[in-house]
This record gives sequence, C-alpha cells and structure tokens, in this order.
Amino acid sequence: MNPTVLDARGLACPLPAVKARLALAALPPGGALLVLATDPEAPIDVAAVAADAGCTMTQARDGEAWRLLLERPRQGAAMPVR
Repeated sequence: MNPTVLDARGLACPLPAVKARLALAALPPGGALLVLATDPEAPIDVAAVAADAGCTMTQARDGEAWRLLLERPRQGAAMPVR
C-alpha cells in the first residue's frame, strides 16, 4: 500500500504534528503516512504523535526536508485521537 502523503513543508511547529495527528486518524490499520516537513522540530514532534498513536516511525533527510514515515499496526487496539 502506498503511503498517504502529507506535505507540511514550510509549516512551523506545531502544525506538522497537528496535521499528522489528524491524517493518522483517517488511516486504516496497516496504513502509512509520509510527512514531508522542513521545520527542524518536526521529527521530534511527529515522533511523539507516532508514539501516542502506537505507530512506528522512520525518518530521513531529503535535501532541506524531512521524510517522516509513520506506519499504523495492521491489527490491535483502536488508535487514540487527541
């Protein structure tokens, strides 16, 4: 399954994390969200969102942007939305 892409480049903290939390709520179990962000705090903030939601997260630099991939577990408890 291809990830849903959230382009948060140019947005300042906390908007990448807020938008990631909202996008995760719409993903089915086993879904993935790719967050593109330029804010230097985005990896920290989005990692907290991933942890709260029970997702795994990997991160990589892509030029000036971060590529943050969040993956929901295939099965399990419902994802909390805050």
